[in-house]
Amino acid sequence: MQKTIKLRVKKEIDPTHEFKIMKFKGTLITQGFTEIIHIADENENFYLNSFSIAPDSKKQVEDFVREYISDHNLADTIALVKADK
Repeated sequence: MQKTIKLRVKKEIDPTHEFKIMKFKGTLITQGFTEIIHIADENENFYLNSFSIAPDSKKQVEDFVREYISDHNLADTIALVKADK
């Protein structure tokens, strides 16, 4: 069964952060983690981005996301949303 990764992305961002987010999404696709990223409005301040992955790669993808956010100073712009249990 597929697992879903969710990301909360700030709507109002400067062009530099916007470029970093687009590059991040492209990297998720080119690394083969997903083929498509779904984008929905969460509220007036954030988008909710989601994509499906194979269950056995969940930890690897979450670690990659956290590392990318940290390495590119995106903690104020994008966050990994914990799955409901």
